Amino acid sequence: MTPPATVQRRRFVITLGLLTGMAALTIDLSLPAVPAMVEALSTNLSRGQQIVGVFMAGMAFGQIPAGLISDRVGRLPVLYVGMSLFALAATVAAVVNDIELLLAARFMQGFGAASAIVLSRAIVRDIASGKEAARLMSLMTMIFTAAPVIAPSIGALLVAQWGWRAPFVAIAVFGYLILLGIRSNITETHSPSVGQHPVRQLISSFAEFFSHPQSIFGLLIIILPPAGFMSVIAISAALVVEIYDYSITTYGLIFAGAGLSILLGSVVNRFLVARLDGMQLIGLGVLLMGICAGQLLVIAWMNHAPFAWLWSCVCTFMFTIAILLPNAMVLALDPLPKIAGVASSIIGTLQNIMGASGALLGAVIYDGSIRNSVLIMGSVGMLTVCIFLLRSVIVPGPLVHHPDELARD
Repeated sequence: MTPPATVQRRRFVITLGLLTGMAALTIDLSLPAVPAMVEALSTNLSRGQQIVGVFMAGMAFGQIPAGLISDRVGRLPVLYVGMSLFALAATVAAVVNDIELLLAARFMQGFGAASAIVLSRAIVRDIASGKEAARLMSLMTMIFTAAPVIAPSIGALLVAQWGWRAPFVAIAVFGYLILLGIRSNITETHSPSVGQHPVRQLISSFAEFFSHPQSIFGLLIIILPPAGFMSVIAISAALVVEIYDYSITTYGLIFAGAGLSILLGSVVNRFLVARLDGMQLIGLGVLLMGICAGQLLVIAWMNHAPFAWLWSCVCTFMFTIAILLPNAMVLALDPLPKIAGVASSIIGTLQNIMGASGALLGAVIYDGSIRNSVLIMGSVGMLTVCIFLLRSVIVPGPLVHHPDELARD
């Protein structure tokens, strides 16, 4: 078992941060390869951009099994199986010559990566709660955003030097390295619980999750924004290169700005988490998101905007993600220490369904116009504001907090 003091171990936190950022790294590193990949595999841009959506769909399908099994047998066995599947599927994606096989491999990559996303959060809930969990979540966000900040530039460089397959090879190598990191730096944090039949355990865990209005509110705040930012990420290469006529190398630098925005948001959140409570931080994030979402809807209505204005709104949206998601995640998981795996998987599954839907819809409706490039992000941003304004209706009572119910030796 892992004692609470493990939170202080640098390698432990770094490894959790890399697990948390696996999806972002996998997506961002491969995006610069899309135009060259489309040409090499004789497909169209809309089909090629679906490498984002199918990866997110795989993650959505993989999270409930990962969470349930980890609550029953422990976190580490599920991590090893999931990361092995991720690495093997990434290897297949790097060598195939057919777009359908590539998309299938990306789906399996996402299915394997689901364990990393679910269990990194469940491990945090195993060993911390409240402000301590929020600080740890924020620190993990700071760590994992370091990779996506530079990933598009690295991906663009790899494509320029060795062709479109190079980023996919790099993703496979990362998968094998993270397996070594788990072996060296992560120890078991959860006592297995196999007293119930798996189906009954899953049903009771779902019932427990949705019996807490606080968890439902946190869930709604978490799952809506990904549909917005994934819709822009999915078409970002086309937006920057085709509409605004920047080079693919410049695209990598531009996209890094969005990653830097998340990193800056994480730094700000880590500073504020000791001074404000979780609901106040969520309110701050929603306010900023509403401001940039409103501007994006204006841009969509005009169907024209200077790139600096448009991208500053996108970066502001990403800045708010680093404030909203960690605090809303802690809010949602705090009442559920005994089912952290399933609870994390419920949130992650719905989050990735929304993200995948946003990415796929963004790719489908993309028609070379600015309007369709930003419409989804602006709309879901305003919907998030509406959810927050209804918080007293959704959560009528006091917040639930279980600071003492952590994993024990």
